[in-house]
Amino acid sequence: MNSKKTITFGKISRNLEKPTTEASVEVSNSGFGTFGKKREENNVKKIEEIKPEDEEETQNMQKLMGITGFGKKAKSFDVQEMLENITKTISSNKPAALAADKSPDKSTEESEKNDNEESDDEDDFIGPPLPSSLSVDSDATKEKKEKEKRKDESDDDDESSDAEEEVTLRDKIPCTHEVSMNHGTKAVIAIAADPSGARLASGSVDYDVCFWDFAGMDTSMKSFRTLQPCENHPIKCLQYSTTGDVILVISGSAQAKVLDRDGFEKCETVKGDQYITDMARTKGHTASLNSGCWHPFTKEEYLTCSQDSTCRIWILYRPRGHKSLIKCRAQNGVKTIPTTCAYSREGAAVACGCIDGSIQMWDRRKNFVNPSLILRGAHAQGNEISSLSFSYLGQMLASRSCDDTLKLWDLRAFKSPVFEIKGLFSRYDTTDCMFSPDDSMIVTGESLNKGKTTGRLLFYDSKTFDLVREIPVTNSHVIKTLWHPKLNQVFVGCGNGIVKVYYDSKKSMRGAKLCVVKTHMKQKHIEIMSTQQIITPHALPLFRQDRPKSVRKQMEKDRLDPVKSRRPDLPITSGQGGRVASSGGTLSSYVIRNLGLSKRIEDDQDPREAILKYAKIAEEEPYWIAPAYKKTQPKTIFQSDDQDSGPSNKKQKT
Repeated sequence: MNSKKTITFGKISRNLEKPTTEASVEVSNSGFGTFGKKREENNVKKIEEIKPEDEEETQNMQKLMGITGFGKKAKSFDVQEMLENITKTISSNKPAALAADKSPDKSTEESEKNDNEESDDEDDFIGPPLPSSLSVDSDATKEKKEKEKRKDESDDDDESSDAEEEVTLRDKIPCTHEVSMNHGTKAVIAIAADPSGARLASGSVDYDVCFWDFAGMDTSMKSFRTLQPCENHPIKCLQYSTTGDVILVISGSAQAKVLDRDGFEKCETVKGDQYITDMARTKGHTASLNSGCWHPFTKEEYLTCSQDSTCRIWILYRPRGHKSLIKCRAQNGVKTIPTTCAYSREGAAVACGCIDGSIQMWDRRKNFVNPSLILRGAHAQGNEISSLSFSYLGQMLASRSCDDTLKLWDLRAFKSPVFEIKGLFSRYDTTDCMFSPDDSMIVTGESLNKGKTTGRLLFYDSKTFDLVREIPVTNSHVIKTLWHPKLNQVFVGCGNGIVKVYYDSKKSMRGAKLCVVKTHMKQKHIEIMSTQQIITPHALPLFRQDRPKSVRKQMEKDRLDPVKSRRPDLPITSGQGGRVASSGGTLSSYVIRNLGLSKRIEDDQDPREAILKYAKIAEEEPYWIAPAYKKTQPKTIFQSDDQDSGPSNKKQKT
């Protein structure tokens, strides 16, 4: 095998050895001549001519997709443009150059550095560079300006952030407008709104539950349905499920009820045996309920607590027995009554506030034997803890009690309250507290104490517990509060049977804003006939049309028509003693009809009309009375009825 040595310069190649055959010379026809054998090229594609239309399309696509280019472009230099740019820069930079000449020269090291940087950046620049003095000055001035700006911005941010916290925390409360909805005359001690914010339910001491539909209400603000689901028991707690299709009703009875959105009963929990001492042996509560709530994620699970010192977890479609039982114990092991209950935001914990002043929490993932967190003496003993509310982040817990206090707890350090506010009078054992949707504030109501005229709605800062805002609501107690996160509206249940709605015209959505705009419409309107009527006075009866009438007149006419008004059959007036008129109403009529008399006697006819039929015959041919009085009283005298003197049956006074 002979080794071939070739020297190649691009497309020019030279074979050092002599060609052995002429075929090899004939094959290679590339380059400037025949310099050896050409290598075989595989997968060769012909270069197609690029059209200008295709180039425009690719450019447009690159603009749409934000592609400027791939890699560095080949440099192209235009000598005339470069000369023009040089002349322009020289003429514009003459005064700057003179000033630079007057100024002292800079150190050699800096000039060398600038020269090196310029040499490195020469590849990226197109055209002549700016003078070094100008570039250095401009960079220094830019840096100074940027530093000054940063300082100013930092100072402004510190001032504005403090101001914003003070202003916005107060402005976050949607209370520029208010609307009143009248539930009744008794205290509203339960309020619930569905997650979407389309409906509101209110429960009262007068056993009524009112359903309010914001999309269907007008300015009259009337509820579309009122019912008494638990008969003669006050409604203590209402809550919609997470999906909003059912509502839990907790009343003074031992049985909780679940209603659908329209108020129809879905299920009712079973009542336990009150003669059994061990509550684990019974399938339901044996005493009146105190509170209840839905699981935040499991849509079919809910929790109730009762006077029988137990809390029970239920499944919606299994009301014949509880799923889990929790027994509340005091410090000495005796039963204690849970007055309120709540799930944590994640649904992992169950919390109860008891009448002995303790707050007890159980882990739902474990068995409910011993509480995982317990705090004795959280509130005063013997006073009901009326509300427990978890923050949306889940780390804080707010508690409201009838000992006139509101406390904030940190679940990570659950030994002492973070903040405490005293002197908040609470008359009802359902007075609640809750966090704002962003956990920045805590909302609670204050009952009307002696010597005060208005009940207040109070907003506290959750970080400092300072009073952010105080809203005077009504001249009665403020019991229930509900700040809806989607609507950004605050609902307040009052002691005089009024439900107040506070909203902001800019920050709030839907809800009560829909009702305020709608005007109260009448049920029926008198319509005007707008269609033209063709009058044909000489038309045949078959083609004759009635004159157009107004809707009201037509309705009155249809009312008189028994067919159009669908009048029922009239009752049978004739007949007596079970006999129908066909056989004779009385015994005498029955006998007369069955004797085969020629003339049929109708029972329904008026007797006066029947006698007057024979008046003419009696005058012409008198037979009974007239012949007897012909001689003594030829001229008949009748009593005259004068309109002025009064009716004839009354005797005139003499």
